[in-house]
Amino acid sequence: MGANWISYLQALECTACRGTFDAGDRHGVCPTCGKVLFARYDLPALQRAMTPDGLRGRPWDMWRYRELLPVRRESHMVTLGEGMTPLLDVDRRVSAELGFSRGRVRIKDEGKNPTGSFKARGMAAAISRAKELDIREVALPSAGNAGSAAAAYGAAAGIRVHLAVPRDVPAVNLVEMRMHGADILLVDGLIDEAGRILHQKAAERGWFELATLKEPYRQEGKKTLGFELAEQGGWGADCLPDVIVFPTGGGTGIVGMWKAFEELAALGWIGPKRPKMVVVQAAGCAPLVRAFEQGAEHAQRWEGAATIAAGLRVPSAIGDYLVLQAVRESGGTALAVSDDHMRAGQIELAREIGLYTGPEGAATWAALKALRQREFLTGGEDIVLFATSTGLIYDPPLAM
Repeated sequence: MGANWISYLQALECTACRGTFDAGDRHGVCPTCGKVLFARYDLPALQRAMTPDGLRGRPWDMWRYRELLPVRRESHMVTLGEGMTPLLDVDRRVSAELGFSRGRVRIKDEGKNPTGSFKARGMAAAISRAKELDIREVALPSAGNAGSAAAAYGAAAGIRVHLAVPRDVPAVNLVEMRMHGADILLVDGLIDEAGRILHQKAAERGWFELATLKEPYRQEGKKTLGFELAEQGGWGADCLPDVIVFPTGGGTGIVGMWKAFEELAALGWIGPKRPKMVVVQAAGCAPLVRAFEQGAEHAQRWEGAATIAAGLRVPSAIGDYLVLQAVRESGGTALAVSDDHMRAGQIELAREIGLYTGPEGAATWAALKALRQREFLTGGEDIVLFATSTGLIYDPPLAM
């Protein structure tokens, strides 16, 4: 890479008031209106400079898309080998039993990432950019996987990581955080309460906050999910699936992919086709599903949130309007599944596909059945489900 390391990062833009800000400065949310900031790139210049053929010969990780990532110097890149996860075909027999004999069902296995989840992508980008901006200490609340990833990438970068997590965080996550040397505060409450406490501490002590969508760069790592789908589909007008089914807590996965498709279309690397974006939440914590069904632009906090899926136990999200916008613009939908269906999904995926995923990924398997039963899906679509973490992080769905 060396001298060829180039980022076309140009500025930061508010997704609400459209104000623009210098990407060379440290920013969290929009200083004007408090909403989510997006990194913007010089896409016309990049379009003139390269085509997808320019990716040939690059390492098979998320940094192959470095022109569209926010790190300007190779020396600031912090990587543990994240990205370019497999896209697994579900056997035709199993697909037919689900009602998709005329279609295709695939699973994007994000459990292959460092620390066992797709959170590695976001933290690789955010921690790398923090290093580039000479940030020495970062802080974030986490339900588990994001904290594990932040701790690992912070250790690799030499950045001190402060975490606040619910007291019942999965035990393996807690081990990962401690092994990587993170400062951990256990909180009696959910992730939003952890966020409130950590925000106060960060303000007092000068820590930079890396909470979901409260800084501009975690979604930049997550958007590489969309880049990979396009490349794994062969680029061009028909490279994307018809439907993406994604387990959604804070929403960076949906938001990031929708941003990726916008950027790729502007470059002419994909056509106008967009997948229907389907949000899956837990029945015990479904604020985005409720907002979607009500036709609301924002999701009210979900009281009494409870689910076995730690990553879905997010009562409120700052990027709710961006998630709902992507779902509606794509012609997608939002639905909730029960914990029992998640457990059953984990067992079915392990025994039918050979994939042991977390309850969040299993929620997409349960949702697929519900979408077919509701006739939202006809059975002839090309569908990608996201298994966002390995099941090894969680308590097993069976008494072993």
